[in-house]
Amino acid sequence: MKTFLAPRNSLGDLDADAAASLVSAAADMALVVDEQGVIRDIAFSNPELSKALGGHQAWLGRPWAETVTTESRPKVEALLSGAPSESKWRNINQVAEGGEAVPLLFAAVPLQRGNRRVVFGRDLSAQSRLQQRLLETQQSMERDYAKLRQAETRYRLLFQLSADATLIVDGATGRVTEANPAAEQLFGRHSRRVIGRPLMDAFSTESRQAVQSLLASVRIAGRGDEVGAQLADSGREVTIAATSFRQDGASVLLVRLSLPAGDQPAGLSTAKAQMLKVAENLPDAFVVTDQNGLVISANGAFLDLAELGSEEQVRGESLERWLGGQGIEIEVLLSNLRNRGTVRLYTTTLRGAMGARVEVEISAVTVTHGGQEVFGFSIRDIGARVAEPRQTGAHATRSVEQLTELIGRVPLKDLVRDATDAIERLCIEAALQLSGDNRASAAEMLGLSRQSLYVKLHRYGLGDLGADSAEQG
Repeated sequence: MKTFLAPRNSLGDLDADAAASLVSAAADMALVVDEQGVIRDIAFSNPELSKALGGHQAWLGRPWAETVTTESRPKVEALLSGAPSESKWRNINQVAEGGEAVPLLFAAVPLQRGNRRVVFGRDLSAQSRLQQRLLETQQSMERDYAKLRQAETRYRLLFQLSADATLIVDGATGRVTEANPAAEQLFGRHSRRVIGRPLMDAFSTESRQAVQSLLASVRIAGRGDEVGAQLADSGREVTIAATSFRQDGASVLLVRLSLPAGDQPAGLSTAKAQMLKVAENLPDAFVVTDQNGLVISANGAFLDLAELGSEEQVRGESLERWLGGQGIEIEVLLSNLRNRGTVRLYTTTLRGAMGARVEVEISAVTVTHGGQEVFGFSIRDIGARVAEPRQTGAHATRSVEQLTELIGRVPLKDLVRDATDAIERLCIEAALQLSGDNRASAAEMLGLSRQSLYVKLHRYGLGDLGADSAEQG
């Protein structure tokens, strides 16, 4: 810190009043703090700051650290404990009467007598407001940039996915600056590159006058009537529409070329149309629903299974109306699609409008379309499949796999009863095998009386029933 070269000669003998005037004029706010850090006096040269720090008279006799915000207290301690040569300026927030934090820049100067310090404070409120405005402006600009990026992304997607051939033409030079995939396909893979060529080169000599008239009208009025033209390379007839807009202070033309109906190029749009046609004619049922399971579209195979005459009868209805034996099944399917994106080989039943029930197998997938998720269900009738032979006796029990297949179609109490029977039968068979078909030993292993074992053997049709009767006799 630099001082006056000859302060005594320059300033003379200052009395206390003159020193106070100098101190208060040197800063927006000045504090006199004793060696304990307690405020002994306050002076303001900035009336607005004095008003903002209403209630500051209550600071007298209080430690300065108690009048600032929590995060500023270490700065106060560092400022008061520093050596005279280290009187650095520090940003400290003073607490006003209403609890509001007012930012100030402080520096402390020790006095030669009384071990006190004079603390000079400069109001930073104007700078703080300016910084806040700068931050808000930056955030606003970032939001605007984000909107511009999103708009550009949407434009790019629309431009690239458009089924019509679309060209961006420089209004001044008439050269093509951008072309979407449909345009490049229309002009042919082996033709000269579209981008960078004059637009007129793309059309036959006979068509150029009509195209030039269209573009002149668009430059003047912003748009013009569609005209027909012939491509130079392939000789195909197209319809041309154009509009103009300004970009970076220059005129730009958006030119769209359409083929006559029934003469669409065998490109992406045709492939998608063929795929949709295949889905509509699949022998397996195919359904598209929204996130709530409401049907958006269904093919003819589904209408056959549901015993309905037209797609209008299913559109907007819940798939739950036809699928499964209990309402919880559709919720399970939709939940798995939302969380995992796919469902494979889910077996259930499908109910027709006339009461028919068929066993079906479902695979489903989640697809994002138009910014929203939709679900596609492939439903296959598996009732006609050749099933493995099962026991058909009066006392036959179901296997674990068979029981699993019945979940959702059979009440829980029936499933529990069948599962108990299956386990009991398996235990009896294992005990007979371990005992060498000795009924007495098997009953002992199972903790049953011989009579109870015989009853269960009869129930499940196990062993030689005639021998059991003779043994009991």
